[in-house]
Amino acid sequence: MKRTRFTEEQIIGVLKEAEAGAKTADLARRHGVSEATIYNWKAKYGGLEVSDAKRLRALEDENAKLKRLLAEAMLDNVGLKDLLAKNW
Repeated sequence: MKRTRFTEEQIIGVLKEAEAGAKTADLARRHGVSEATIYNWKAKYGGLEVSDAKRLRALEDENAKLKRLLAEAMLDNVGLKDLLAKNW
Protein backbone atom coordinates (compact mmCIF):
# COMPACT_ATOMS: atom_id res chain seq x y z
CA MET A 1 0.00 0.00 0.00
CA LYS A 2 1.30 3.45 -0.86
CA ARG A 3 2.53 5.46 2.08
CA THR A 4 1.24 9.04 2.22
CA ARG A 5 3.30 12.09 3.01
CA PHE A 6 0.60 13.52 5.24
CA THR A 7 -0.68 12.24 8.57
CA GLU A 8 -4.36 12.24 9.44
CA GLU A 9 -3.79 15.30 11.62
CA GLN A 10 -2.26 17.23 8.74
CA ILE A 11 -5.02 16.17 6.34
CA ILE A 12 -7.72 17.27 8.78
CA GLY A 13 -5.86 20.56 9.26
CA VAL A 14 -5.93 21.17 5.51
CA LEU A 15 -9.64 20.34 5.41
CA LYS A 16 -10.32 22.72 8.29
CA GLU A 17 -8.60 25.46 6.26
CA ALA A 18 -10.89 24.60 3.35
CA GLU A 19 -13.95 24.79 5.60
CA ALA A 20 -12.76 28.18 6.87
CA GLY A 21 -13.06 29.49 3.33
CA ALA A 22 -9.70 28.98 1.67
CA LYS A 23 -9.86 28.14 -2.02
CA THR A 24 -9.07 24.58 -3.01
CA ALA A 25 -6.58 25.66 -5.67
CA ASP A 26 -4.65 27.79 -3.15
CA LEU A 27 -4.60 24.98 -0.60
CA ALA A 28 -3.42 22.48 -3.17
CA ARG A 29 -0.59 24.74 -4.30
CA ARG A 30 0.46 25.61 -0.74
CA HIS A 31 0.59 21.98 0.42
CA GLY A 32 1.97 20.52 -2.80
CA VAL A 33 -0.93 18.25 -3.70
CA SER A 34 -3.46 18.25 -6.51
CA GLU A 35 -6.98 19.57 -6.19
CA ALA A 36 -8.25 16.04 -6.79
CA THR A 37 -6.33 14.88 -3.73
CA ILE A 38 -8.05 17.47 -1.58
CA TYR A 39 -11.45 16.38 -2.91
CA ASN A 40 -10.54 12.74 -2.15
CA TRP A 41 -9.52 13.76 1.36
CA LYS A 42 -12.87 15.54 1.78
CA ALA A 43 -14.68 12.39 0.74
CA LYS A 44 -12.74 10.23 3.18
CA TYR A 45 -12.03 12.55 6.12
CA GLY A 46 -14.68 15.25 5.75
CA GLY A 47 -16.36 15.98 9.08
CA LEU A 48 -13.95 13.84 11.11
CA GLU A 49 -11.93 14.94 14.09
CA VAL A 50 -8.37 13.77 14.67
CA SER A 51 -9.42 11.07 17.14
CA ASP A 52 -12.02 9.76 14.67
CA ALA A 53 -9.42 9.62 11.91
CA LYS A 54 -7.01 7.67 14.13
CA ARG A 55 -9.81 5.24 15.00
CA LEU A 56 -10.67 4.89 11.30
CA ARG A 57 -7.03 4.08 10.49
CA ALA A 58 -6.87 1.52 13.31
CA LEU A 59 -10.04 -0.15 12.05
CA GLU A 60 -8.71 -0.24 8.47
CA ASP A 61 -5.45 -1.82 9.67
CA GLU A 62 -7.33 -4.40 11.72
CA ASN A 63 -9.61 -5.19 8.77
CA ALA A 64 -6.61 -5.71 6.49
CA LYS A 65 -5.02 -8.03 9.05
CA LEU A 66 -8.20 -10.07 9.37
CA LYS A 67 -8.51 -10.35 5.59
CA ARG A 68 -4.93 -11.67 5.38
CA LEU A 69 -5.65 -14.20 8.12
CA LEU A 70 -8.81 -15.35 6.34
CA ALA A 71 -6.95 -15.72 3.04
CA GLU A 72 -4.22 -17.80 4.72
CA ALA A 73 -6.82 -20.01 6.41
CA MET A 74 -8.63 -20.54 3.12
CA LEU A 75 -5.36 -21.48 1.40
CA ASP A 76 -4.58 -23.96 4.17
CA ASN A 77 -8.08 -25.40 3.82
CA VAL A 78 -7.69 -25.87 0.06
CA GLY A 79 -4.28 -27.47 0.57
CA LEU A 80 -5.65 -29.93 3.09
CA LYS A 81 -8.57 -30.81 0.83
CA ASP A 82 -6.17 -31.48 -2.04
CA LEU A 83 -4.00 -33.65 0.19
CA LEU A 84 -7.01 -35.66 1.40
CA ALA A 85 -8.27 -36.09 -2.15
CA LYS A 86 -4.93 -37.59 -3.19
CA ASN A 87 -4.89 -40.02 -0.27
CA TRP A 88 -8.32 -41.45 -1.02
